[in-house]
Order: sequence, then structure tokens, then C-alpha cells
Amino acid sequence: MSLRVAVRALAAVLRRPALWPTAFRQFVVLSPPRWWRSGARRPGPPPDYLRFRLVTQYGGDGSARGGRSAEPWDVVNYLAWCRDWRKTIRSHEG
Repeated sequence: MSLRVAVRALAAVLRRPALWPTAFRQFVVLSPPRWWRSGARRPGPPPDYLRFRLVTQYGGDGSARGGRSAEPWDVVNYLAWCRDWRKTIRSHEG
């Protein structure tokens, strides 16, 4: 995901306070354990995971050239799905 798309996605999520807890949870869950020790400049999902998500959503090889690239609304939809999935799981457990 390009920096431009990441900034636009962040802005889209910031406009939806109901998704903030889910966004934080996904950010933590998808960041590698002890990411700061790896020399990475920032936490976040591993590149292989992002490539997998792009391939399964858009086809191609997961690159911007191989298929569509991610859009901010994709991130919002993904977070809404994560939130709804979590609610579904909880309602079936209780």
C-alpha cells in the first residue's frame, strides 16, 4: 500500500469513530511481535500478508501492476467486516 493510500485510509477511518477500537485491535494483532527489535521503522502487517489480501481481493500477483491497488474504502470495509465478525463470534459463544 502506498503512503498516499495509507494516509487517505487513515483519514477515512478517523471519520468513523465506531471503527477506532477495531482499527487499533487489528493494528496490534497484525503487527509482528516485538517489531521494534527487527529494525522496522513502523509496526504493521507483514508485506506477505498484505500481498495475500490484495491477491484474494483483486486477483493478479498482489502488486499494483498485477491487479487493482488498495483504496481507502477497502480498509474501512475490512475493519467493518472485522468488527461484525467479532460480534458474530461473541453472539454464538454466549
